[in-house]
Amino acid sequence: MTDDIAEPRRLIRAATERLAAAGIESPEWDAEQLLAHALDIPRSKLAAVSAVDPDRAAAYESLVTRRADRVPLQHLTGSVGFRYIELEVGAGVFVPRPETEVVAGIAIELAAATGNSPVVVDLCSGSGAIALSVANEMPTARVHAVELDPGALRWLARNATARREAGDPGIGIHQDDAAQALPELDGAVDVVVSNPPYVAERELDLVDPEVRDHDPRLALVAGGDGLDVVRVVAATARRLLRPGGWLVVEHSDRQGETAPAALAEAGFVEVRDDLDLAGRPRVARGRQPLR
Repeated sequence: MTDDIAEPRRLIRAATERLAAAGIESPEWDAEQLLAHALDIPRSKLAAVSAVDPDRAAAYESLVTRRADRVPLQHLTGSVGFRYIELEVGAGVFVPRPETEVVAGIAIELAAATGNSPVVVDLCSGSGAIALSVANEMPTARVHAVELDPGALRWLARNATARREAGDPGIGIHQDDAAQALPELDGAVDVVVSNPPYVAERELDLVDPEVRDHDPRLALVAGGDGLDVVRVVAATARRLLRPGGWLVVEHSDRQGETAPAALAEAGFVEVRDDLDLAGRPRVARGRQPLR
């Protein structure tokens, strides 16, 4: 790649070929994102770049090498876009994926339908992607984010601070287990939302290396069928939700029947499953009985 340092498009083409050979699903996108990061510019400005100096080219080559080793793109750039906000991410926290944007969107729609100041609880909050998106898009909502892992909690607090500085409302941050969180809100919550761990122990080898090798195991694996934490979240939601309130929970595309069944077993009604952006079953929702 050093022979092509003066021509960004050649750098990108060479990186794209290398990343494709490494099994990256979106090699050209990743190659462009990494070059933009190495140049400290938005990706949209790449077309205006006519040359890359040697130091920047060397930095880019290092980034491409690490990405070819399946280090997550977001760990290399230090951030990820999620709906209408930007989040800082890195080692120690689960990187939010595009499918979780659907989860957040459903939670926001349900919360908006409840009134002017809905109470929303995000269990297993991780980086705070869902909670902070709710606060960003619904400034009147009272939002609480619950996360147990200290490493993830640091990223959550950092992102919450950044969003406050950007003008968004603050959120409540709570270090606690999802099973016992927020007893002071029992019966007062309008929407509980969660992207919990949902990988079955036996399925861990099926997960992409970026996730398996770099995301915290605590944020991935949830027992023999992958639903251990979904069941905990459902039980907590039954305690927290007001009559008629909603639970929205992400699950794997292999749990399109079992995850909704878990919500029904917990006592929720009007249970249904929604599809992600790729048309796969990924989001279970259920309503707290009215009485």
